[in-house]
Amino acid sequence: MADRGRGGRGRTSQKAKHPHVPPAQHLPHAQAAAGSEAIRRPGEPASLPPLGTGRGTQRVGRGDSAAIAHLGRGFERLGIQSGGGGDAGGDTVAVASGRGSCRGKRILPSDIFITKPAHITNKKGETGSKIILKANYFKLVKTTDWSIQQYHVDFAPEEDRTSVRKGLLKLHKNKLGPYIFDGTLMYTCTRLSEKMVLTSMRKSDEKHITITVRRVGEIQEGDVTFIQFFNIIMRKCFDYLKLEQVGRDYYDPRSKVVLPEHKLELWPGYMTSIRQHERDILMCAAITYKVMRLDTLLDILYMHVQEDRQRHRENFTNAVIGTVVLTNYNNNTYRIEDVDFRTTPQHTFRLKTGEEITYMQYYKTKYEINIKDPKQPMLVTKSKSKDRQAASTETVYLVPELCRATGLTDSMRDNFKLMSALSAHTRLQPNKRVEKLMNFHRRLSSEPNITKELAEWNLKLDNNLFDVPGRVLPPESLMFGGNVVIKSSATATWSREMQNKRCFVAQNLRDWIIIATDRDKSSVQPFIDTLRRVSNGIGFPVDQPNIQTIRDDRPGTYSETLERILSKKIPQLVFCVVSNNRSDRYSAIKKKCCIDRPVPSQVCMFRTLTHKSIMSIATKIAIQMNCKLGGAPWHVENPLDGLMVVGFDVCHDTTAKGKDFGATVASLDRNMTKYFSAVDLHKNGEELSAYIASNICKAAKQYQALNNSLPSRIVIYRDGVGEGQVPQVKEHELVKIQGELDALYGGRDRYKMAFVIVTKRLNTRLFHNNGNPPAGAVVDDFITSPIKYDFFLVSQQVREGTITPTSYSIIHDTLTLTPDRMQRLTYKLTYMYFNCTNTVRVPAPCHYAHKLAFLVSRYLHDSPNSQLQNKLYFL
Repeated sequence: MADRGRGGRGRTSQKAKHPHVPPAQHLPHAQAAAGSEAIRRPGEPASLPPLGTGRGTQRVGRGDSAAIAHLGRGFERLGIQSGGGGDAGGDTVAVASGRGSCRGKRILPSDIFITKPAHITNKKGETGSKIILKANYFKLVKTTDWSIQQYHVDFAPEEDRTSVRKGLLKLHKNKLGPYIFDGTLMYTCTRLSEKMVLTSMRKSDEKHITITVRRVGEIQEGDVTFIQFFNIIMRKCFDYLKLEQVGRDYYDPRSKVVLPEHKLELWPGYMTSIRQHERDILMCAAITYKVMRLDTLLDILYMHVQEDRQRHRENFTNAVIGTVVLTNYNNNTYRIEDVDFRTTPQHTFRLKTGEEITYMQYYKTKYEINIKDPKQPMLVTKSKSKDRQAASTETVYLVPELCRATGLTDSMRDNFKLMSALSAHTRLQPNKRVEKLMNFHRRLSSEPNITKELAEWNLKLDNNLFDVPGRVLPPESLMFGGNVVIKSSATATWSREMQNKRCFVAQNLRDWIIIATDRDKSSVQPFIDTLRRVSNGIGFPVDQPNIQTIRDDRPGTYSETLERILSKKIPQLVFCVVSNNRSDRYSAIKKKCCIDRPVPSQVCMFRTLTHKSIMSIATKIAIQMNCKLGGAPWHVENPLDGLMVVGFDVCHDTTAKGKDFGATVASLDRNMTKYFSAVDLHKNGEELSAYIASNICKAAKQYQALNNSLPSRIVIYRDGVGEGQVPQVKEHELVKIQGELDALYGGRDRYKMAFVIVTKRLNTRLFHNNGNPPAGAVVDDFITSPIKYDFFLVSQQVREGTITPTSYSIIHDTLTLTPDRMQRLTYKLTYMYFNCTNTVRVPAPCHYAHKLAFLVSRYLHDSPNSQLQNKLYFL
């Protein structure tokens, strides 16, 4: 095993973030809440926004392409002609039809955030061999073509359970006719009275509930909410399949997989999203899984009490803050912000009616639940308000006994047996995934209620997965030392082809130190001999190191030894042999070598030194060490002069919530073998960095120092952006970058720049002959978005599971590169990650940025010393 720096993202979905709650000890008791924070009933959902606010029901976010108006007669009725593209500045924007753009008249309302640059009319490439792929999309071959009436529904007294609200309204279906109801808003094709008052009886307590139905307005075929309405219909179809909603998604607990040895359940489920794509309205269908832990948060509290009674409060708080929990009584999910040990279920809070009631009484009356431990503390979360940036937010108290933790902890992810057990069920081969998707379609088409529902709304799905034309880009050639050129295989790997090839850039390792325990010393010298032998073969001369032995393998011993050695003289490299992969030891070594005494360092486990494949392992370690000293094993041809490629990513600190590290990595030479890196801390809880602009300018100056001129072309690959954050990135981050570069260059016309948003977490899957697509497969039409300059790229070939393509969306472009050249440049860059002899999922600078951000957020928890900024010390 080479230097530890495993992948895995230390981040959570942006959807689940909430503003930070003040510490629990400063919160008043529930019944005395004051200020801008109001206490809401436990588990009570925030009122749903109207369907035109930009927050849809099926993972619809701000700037979401789901809100594109439906193509059809409604546009002609509006009398708006199709014209040139442009920024969304007026009431509507007409996008011209043409190759790579939208066909027909397509109206984009002003609240849709268009990121396609105005000059892009054709976003299709040409290089490569043509291929027909299948995507996990079903085409809507029939769609509703009449207007929809929208009504707001109120209940008195209040009823916060969506399922009960739906049941109460359903009693009046004969009066209402066919309708769709999401718990707050009702849609029907029938024009009802402006106001209707209905009465239903709630079975649980035999109370009479007054239902008031008020007309809101009419949704025409060309309106922004029209396609979002289709998503609501699909959610209703999930109810007919008897799926359970957890958060925003639907799961099938009847098909759950129980892993009792790990106290986990695995719930299979489905995620669907209906959107307007380039030519058609398509439904993306994805197979998903929800990890449900069998223990409640009260069980976790008891566990911490048993482990350390004196510090159980601190340990429990640290363990649960930031976790997402499921409340079984309403299947809602919440992110825990704090723990209030001063408030218990015996405390009271005030209902909207003004009545005070204890939490125990509330759950007994409302859900017929008896709380067993009246002295347990309360969990603090925030309401899922419509505007999360608003200063006024509501605090919600949850009972640990009624909450189950979801997802996996870091310790669970480090449990090889547990992850293997999960992957056996979740890592589906492409043919199995296709089979499950078709089974899902058969369930939809065979359920009579769904068939009737879709027919009532004139909707019909195609019977087959959507065919997508694509291309396969040719493999790239790699240049090694001595002007040796090899071509990677069709699978985008070159481990066999590069055997006995010399490094393109090789350093000399003369002064280096190995630190190992007395117990491991005997195996160190044979490894050194092997390492020096293979190093000479790749043109990386390595001298005999200075071996330092230590008495034990405790973290403190390594740290003390490194301080003693490095305080006297800094060698070229430090090599530490460790007995296992304990994170605290690895963290101690890296903190000393990256922050306190900056020096490139290599950490290797003892069992790696004696592995049967030691020759291959030693070669990889030698390449890695050469890179950390400033060398490079290979490069690919770069046809662009003056190009600097920048990668940026964010990871959340694993020890402090709300503490994030953003890493910037930029190439400094034409061959992209030299790099500049910087890491900055930001505490605002967002994956947006205020420092990226200044770091790009620093990188440009480093480029100038090396090449005697500033880069004339800059391409920024920005990872770590949720779909809802794209407007902020474009309106703030991009503007700030341009402003600082303008000042550095003395004018915007003196440089060209492209800003590309990289998205790896997608629901889109591509298949080829019931298998994975070949490496280099690119899709830039049909399933792309008409409001984006985007494409999908499969840059790797995997053996296990179904590969996920990477999405690239160019939100700013003055490079004047053709779409074909932009796609080929992106693919070339996936060959330039020096840690492995195959392509990676994203361009190398972006992958380096993730590697650095992960190292800092997981092990360093502080910015590295700037003396290392021109080396790939984080490999």
